[in-house]
Amino acid sequence: MSLRGEVLTLYRRIFRLSSKWKNITASIEDSSTEKNYIQNEARTLFHKNKNLQNEDEIKMHIKEAETRLEMAIHYKMPYPRPMNLPQTLLPPTGKKLKKAQKRMLEQSKPLYLKSYDDA
Repeated sequence: MSLRGEVLTLYRRIFRLSSKWKNITASIEDSSTEKNYIQNEARTLFHKNKNLQNEDEIKMHIKEAETRLEMAIHYKMPYPRPMNLPQTLLPPTGKKLKKAQKRMLEQSKPLYLKSYDDA
């Protein structure tokens, strides 16, 4: 299947999931909030990455979306899970991160948060 076809299939899968989404607590308000979050998040990230040309980058984003989708189904929570940082990455108060710390921070970022620059 072409990358375009994979992306469109994934997009449809995400929106089908959002239409069938049920909250763990079965609260109608929470379910609708989470449905809206899934749809808005998908639209935002797909729109942000629509001009990608590099096949490796596209495959990485497809893998990220599939990972987030499977995690949402498994944990029954559409929001990204928190990221744990190694203790050595935290700089002393008032100091900037060193190059090695920045590199370790980038490497420790989980696959499902790669689209977020601010995380």
